[in-house]
Amino acid sequence: MAEIEAMLRRWQKAGALSAEAAERILALERGSGDGAGSGGLGWMGLAAFVLGALLLACGVVLFFSTHWDRFSPGAQYALVLALVAVLHLAGALARQFARALSTALHAVGTVATGAAIAVTGQIFSLQEHWPAAVLVWAMAALAGWLLVRDQAQQTLAFLLVPAWLLSELAYASKGRIGENVYLGRALMMAAALYLLAYFPGWKRNAVRWILFAAGAVAVVIGIAMISGGWSSWSSDQRPVSFGTVFWAWALIAALPLVLAAFKRHKGLIAMAVSLVVALALPWCHTSYQGTGSITVLRDEPNWAAYLLAGGFAAFVCWWGAREREKALVNLGIAGFAAVVAWFYFSDVFGAMGRSLGLMAMGVLFLAGGWALEKLRRRILTRMETAAEADIEAQGREVTQ
Repeated sequence: MAEIEAMLRRWQKAGALSAEAAERILALERGSGDGAGSGGLGWMGLAAFVLGALLLACGVVLFFSTHWDRFSPGAQYALVLALVAVLHLAGALARQFARALSTALHAVGTVATGAAIAVTGQIFSLQEHWPAAVLVWAMAALAGWLLVRDQAQQTLAFLLVPAWLLSELAYASKGRIGENVYLGRALMMAAALYLLAYFPGWKRNAVRWILFAAGAVAVVIGIAMISGGWSSWSSDQRPVSFGTVFWAWALIAALPLVLAAFKRHKGLIAMAVSLVVALALPWCHTSYQGTGSITVLRDEPNWAAYLLAGGFAAFVCWWGAREREKALVNLGIAGFAAVVAWFYFSDVFGAMGRSLGLMAMGVLFLAGGWALEKLRRRILTRMETAAEADIEAQGREVTQ
C-alpha cells in the first residue's frame, strides 16, 4: 500500500490523476488487500487455510499409511483416488463462499495427485518409463489451471511441465558422458526464461514470486552442473547418443528462444546471452586424469569459468536495472558475490595457511560486501529516479 500511495501522489502532482479518482483507487486497493467489502481474506486467513489444508492432507495420509497393509490392492487404489477426489470436490464446494479455502484445497489436491500416481505405481508394481508419471502429474496441473483459473494451479503447471521435460532428458542421458552438462544447460535456460524474459512482465504476484524463487535456485544448480564439464568415471562410459543430443538442443535452445520471442526483442536478448553462457561454460575447465584400475577423467572450472559466471551475474543485475526490477538487481548482486566466494574457496583458500586464509576471507567479505551494497543502493536509486521522471513525463503528456 505504501508503494501504491506513493505512485498515486506522484500522479496527482503531475496532474495525471484527480484527487477523487485517487481516493477511489485507494479504497479499492485497501478493500482487496484486507478482504473488507470484497469477500476476500487477509494474509493471516489465507495462511490458516493453507496450513489447515496441508495438515488435513497429512493426517489423512498418516492414517491410511498406518493401516495400509490391511487393505487389498483394489481398496488401496480406491482410497488413493478418493483422497484426490474429495480434496477437489471440497475445493469446488467452498468456491462460492470462501475462495481462498477453495484455492488451497485445489492446490493440495493437485499436489496429492502426484503422490497418488507414485502410490498407484507401487500398488500395481509398475516399473515403466518413470518420466511418464511426471507428465501425467503435469497434465493434471494444466487441467486444473484451465478449469479453476487460479494462481496455485498456474504455478504448479509452470513448475511441472519443465520438470517433465528435464525428467525425460535425465532418463535418456543417464550414465552417459555429458549428462550433467546437458541437464545443467536445460535447467539454466528454463530458469533464465522465467527470470529474465517473463518475470518483468508478470502481473500475478503468487506466480511471479514463487517462480522467481524456483528460478533463482535452478540457475545456481544449473551453473554448478555445467561447470563440471565432461567428466567421466570409467573408460567404458559412452557419450550421450545423437538422438538425445538433438532433443536436448531443442529443449536448451529452440524452445526457450521460441517462448522468449513472444516478449519480442526484450526476451530474445536475455535468452541469447544466457544461451552463450550455457554453451561456453562446460568448456572452461581444467582436466585431470586419474590412472589405476579405473580410468577417471575429472574436469574442474578454471579462471574463464569464474569470469563467465561473474559476467552472467553482472548481466542479470544490468538487466534488472534496465527492466526496473529490484529483485533481479538483488539477485545479480548476490550471484556475483557467490561467484567471488566460489573462486576464493576453490583456488585461493587452499593455497594459503588456515589462519591467513580466514583473515583474507574476513577482509574479502567486509570490503566486498560494503562495495557491493554501495553499488546496489546506487543502482536502485537511479532506478527510482528514472521511474519518477517517466511518471512526470507521462503526466505532462496527459495535461497537454
